[in-house]
Amino acid sequence: MRKFIFSILLIFALAVPAQAAETKYVALTFDDGPSGRYTRTLLDGLADRDVKATFFLCGYRIQQYPDITQRIFDEGHEIGYHGYSHDSMKDMSRRTIGAELMDTQALLPEDCDPVFLRPPGGLCTDGVRQVAEVRGLAILSWSVDPKDWATNDTAAIERAVLKNVKDGDIILLHDMTTSSVRAALDIIDTLKEQGYEFVTVSQLADLRDTPIRPGKTYTSFPAEGERVK
Repeated sequence: MRKFIFSILLIFALAVPAQAAETKYVALTFDDGPSGRYTRTLLDGLADRDVKATFFLCGYRIQQYPDITQRIFDEGHEIGYHGYSHDSMKDMSRRTIGAELMDTQALLPEDCDPVFLRPPGGLCTDGVRQVAEVRGLAILSWSVDPKDWATNDTAAIERAVLKNVKDGDIILLHDMTTSSVRAALDIIDTLKEQGYEFVTVSQLADLRDTPIRPGKTYTSFPAEGERVK
């Protein structure tokens, strides 16, 4: 009798298709560039892996590397504002913050229309929020920060991301050193093996049905059941 029941249960289990695991999504973001050869190497690696990322660019660097900026845009990556000078916006007047954004906007590729501002260092004040709202920009922070700018240890950067990352996270990196670029590409390879997909920040917001509101700060876009109430 037990064998008969077990056989029936086994047949039933085989007949019911296993529920596919939900895809996990993360967004890679890169600050402070473009940086010449490091950004070129990163873009090559992203293209090889068919991954799109979000780049927060500085105006003065766009001026130095207009060809790389154009390539970032042409290859389907998202571009956001990181100020013109990379000076802290914490003590800037609203007029100066506005000038930083306008000076950067004038250098962007045609038809590039950013929706996010990430102030240098993530330092956001009421003045930054007010200028962002007036200019129709949301403020983007992050949920995973391996502090790659402070080390040349590729493996340490990777560990800091991989032990903390989860679905819906926004990962902060910089395309300014060999170690950061190598870590970013290794992180992609590892997380893809774990079932993650990489999207731009705007795509992640769309996937999670989250309207982007000017002046509001976003740090991640978790699935509905994981959001803090």
